[in-house]
Amino acid sequence: MAKKSRAATSETAARSTSGRRRERGAAPEAVVEKVDGGLAELIPDRDRPRGWTLLLDGAPQSHVDLDDPAHLDFAYQRRLGHLVDLIAPPKQPLQVLHLGGGAFTMARYVAATRPRSTQQVVEIDVALVQLVRRELPLDPGARIRVRGVDAREGLAKLPEGWADLVIADVFSGARTPAHLTSAEFLADVRRVLKPAGHYAANLADGPPLAHLRGQIATAAAVFPNLALAADPAVLRGKRFGNAVLLGSQAALPVAEWTRRVATDPHPGRVAHGRDLADFTGGAAAVTDANAQPSPVPPAAVFK
Repeated sequence: MAKKSRAATSETAARSTSGRRRERGAAPEAVVEKVDGGLAELIPDRDRPRGWTLLLDGAPQSHVDLDDPAHLDFAYQRRLGHLVDLIAPPKQPLQVLHLGGGAFTMARYVAATRPRSTQQVVEIDVALVQLVRRELPLDPGARIRVRGVDAREGLAKLPEGWADLVIADVFSGARTPAHLTSAEFLADVRRVLKPAGHYAANLADGPPLAHLRGQIATAAAVFPNLALAADPAVLRGKRFGNAVLLGSQAALPVAEWTRRVATDPHPGRVAHGRDLADFTGGAAAVTDANAQPSPVPPAAVFK
C-alpha cells in the first residue's frame, strides 16, 4: 500500500504548483486538499506518467491511470475487475451501481472494458468528487452519473431490478459505516439488482475476523450463492487486509474467478460452498439494530 505523505507547501500552493508543472510537461507533484472526509492526497505514480493514488487521511483509497483506465493496481480492485469481466460476455454493456466513489477507478474500468455501459456512482463526499473531477477528469463520453448523497440513500432511489452489478466500496475514516453492513441494507441491494445480477463488496478486517464472518453470514441471509476472495494470510487471520465478497441469486463464475484471482500479481484464494460455510463458523447475520462499523485498521497497515 502507498505510504502516508504530506506536502511541505500549503494546500493551495500544492494544487497550483501541480497544475503549472503539468502544463510545462514536467513530472506532476502531489495534490493535497481538505475534503469532507478528511485530508485527501493525490500522489503521482512514478512508474506511470499519468498514474495517481488517492489517499484519505493517509489510507490508500484508489489508484487511477488516466492513460490506461483498464489498469487496476490494488489487489482487491483487480478481483473486482475479474468479476466485471466474467458476469457477461465481453464488451456487453452493463448497468452498474457503485456505492462509494473514491477516484472512480471501477467506474472507469467498466467504461473502458464495456463501452456504452450505464453507471451511477454514489459518493457522499461532495468535496472529494469535485477534487477528483478537477484533477482526474472522467472521459466525457462515459455514461457515468455521480450523486453526492449517502450510499444507502442513493441506493433507495434506484428502481427495482435496475442493476446488473452493485459494487459496495464505502469507507469513512478507513471503516465501513455500520448502516452499510446490515441485512436490511443488503435486502435493498437485492431489490435493485436484476434477477441474475451480482453484488460485490470490498470488506476490510483482521484477526479474529469477526466482522468478515458476520458480513458473510449477513449476505447468506439474502443471497443463496456466495464466494469470497482474499489474500490467504487474511483468510488465516494472520493480518489485516481486504476481502471481496460476491453474492447473487444466480450461479457465480466461481471456477474462472478462482483461476484469475490465483494468478494475479498478488495471488489470492477464493472460498465458496462448504469451505466458505466452515470459514463463517456459525456467525450471526447483522441487522440494523446491532450493526457496527468495520474495525479500525492497525496503524502499521498504511506504513
